[in-house]
Amino acid sequence: MRLTDYTDYSLRVLLYLTVRGDGLSTIQDISDAYGISKNHLMKVVQQLGELGWVETVRGRNGGLRLAERTSALTVGEIVRVTESDFALVNCFPDQHGERRGCVITPHCRLRAALEAARNAFLAELDRHTIGEVAGPRGPLAALLGLSTVIPIVPAASAGDAAPLT
Repeated sequence: MRLTDYTDYSLRVLLYLTVRGDGLSTIQDISDAYGISKNHLMKVVQQLGELGWVETVRGRNGGLRLAERTSALTVGEIVRVTESDFALVNCFPDQHGERRGCVITPHCRLRAALEAARNAFLAELDRHTIGEVAGPRGPLAALLGLSTVIPIVPAASAGDAAPLT
């Protein structure tokens, strides 16, 4: 099974905002962190805002932040909303409930196996919340450029060390 870029970007935005914690982020911040198009993210963020998963603050000092209950959403819930189609093969109903016929449907066992695999995939995603997969926050924050790097300064250089007696 392969998720669309739209779902991937939705998960990335939610992960970023979860790791970011307090404060506001911009779409540009998220775009820069992941190296993906700001234009692609704009549509994603709009839907996440409409769903109430992301709060948007307009204005000069505006930005985005995770809505209060979003970190408790399961990855499965997010994927179900952002994916357009889970019809793995033509005999599965599409997003409109329509099926294309197949001559072996009356005796096909493949469809049941694929349906069970899809359900198992979603059930596994339902076991994890966005808050859980965003941890530990420190390493993810560093990778996303969200943590301040504190330089390590040696206590004394080798030339300044006291001689051993």
